[in-house]
Amino acid sequence: MQDRSAVFVVDDDPGILISLRRLLRANGYESLLFSSAKEFEEHDHFEDACCVLLDINLKDGSGIELRYGLTAAGSAVPVIFMTGNDSPAVRDAALESGCLAYLTKPFSAKSLIEPIERACARR
Repeated sequence: MQDRSAVFVVDDDPGILISLRRLLRANGYESLLFSSAKEFEEHDHFEDACCVLLDINLKDGSGIELRYGLTAAGSAVPVIFMTGNDSPAVRDAALESGCLAYLTKPFSAKSLIEPIERACARR
């Protein structure tokens, strides 16, 4: 069985990507970083991830739509959404898509690592 401790991170903010890579590494997780929806869509090895940390508002697409694309492609990889633009409508849409967790930026390391641990334990 493969080691599925990799967390795929999708965010168009380079600073967020670097910070999350460091935080994940400090907690024992590898990460694969994507700076756009297009870059993420072109990847096809989602079975290598224990989960996907996905920004909802990307410059070139919607994280929620990316989640539905994963589901349509038959991928059951858990998704943790993050957003800096929280609203009841966005939260409802994210939860309806079947996400494991919904985080509002800025979030604590603990609020991120706990759902990642749950996701990796299931995979």
